[in-house]
Amino acid sequence: MMQPRGNRPFAMSGRAKAGLLLLVAYTIYAGAQLDFSWARFETGMGHASTFLARMFPPNFEKPATLWKGIAESLEIAVLASVLGIVFALPVGLLGARNMMPAWVSWPARSLVALCRALHPVIVAILFVKAVGFGALAGILALTVASIGFIGKLFTEAIEEISLKQVEAVRATGASFANVIVFGVLPQVFARFIGFATYQFDSNLRNSTMVGIVGAGGVGGTLFSAFQRFDYDFVSAILLTLIAIIMLGEILAGFVRAVFLDNLGFDRILQGRFSGARGISAGKPTAARKAEVDE
Repeated sequence: MMQPRGNRPFAMSGRAKAGLLLLVAYTIYAGAQLDFSWARFETGMGHASTFLARMFPPNFEKPATLWKGIAESLEIAVLASVLGIVFALPVGLLGARNMMPAWVSWPARSLVALCRALHPVIVAILFVKAVGFGALAGILALTVASIGFIGKLFTEAIEEISLKQVEAVRATGASFANVIVFGVLPQVFARFIGFATYQFDSNLRNSTMVGIVGAGGVGGTLFSAFQRFDYDFVSAILLTLIAIIMLGEILAGFVRAVFLDNLGFDRILQGRFSGARGISAGKPTAARKAEVDE
């Protein structure tokens, strides 16, 4: 029995096929222009194995230098995240086209696009030239990056909300501020918590990069270790950063549980330990939900 000639899944038009062929052709052309070869890749793998052999075992014999840089990176990440969130909230709201007129939304969206136009390292170089070396340049650079990231995603989240709840709050005669608080924020709060926690992780990673150009943090210590060929100390710095990022992920889970599930730290820890021991694995979903809601 022959299949009917209907719309085939993943069907591509002639223009889409031509565009795909052009993309493949340009990829091959770009690889040829950039001197990409398998021999060069093999040579690089040999150098990488030598480099990794010199990185282990890691050297933790300079704890004062290491923790000073790590502490400064944490301070930069926290301050930049807080400032970025504070400024991104009104900018993101002003950029929502379903809540604001065009003469308000377009300037706000242009500001967000401007903050996202340059990489944080480039922005850090500009601020280093403006305010000098140190943590202030890093804080300002990562604040700009936070405004660009959170502002864009917050704007898009507001534009995707249901306007029925907004109109219901307006029908009560509420002011514009109350419409935002009771009609808009409840619909985007969960996503905003996710944006904020991710941006903190991003700022913690980027604080290392901006430090390489003199904007404070552990990046300067890492760059100096590379310059001295002190690769075992480089390994210690990288392992410490990985551990901090993993702890930050655990902290983000705690934050989401506190703000979104209204759980206390004791219940969160109890749930974590119970899940690790497999106590709640055999319970049905409804029973676990009842325990959380208790």
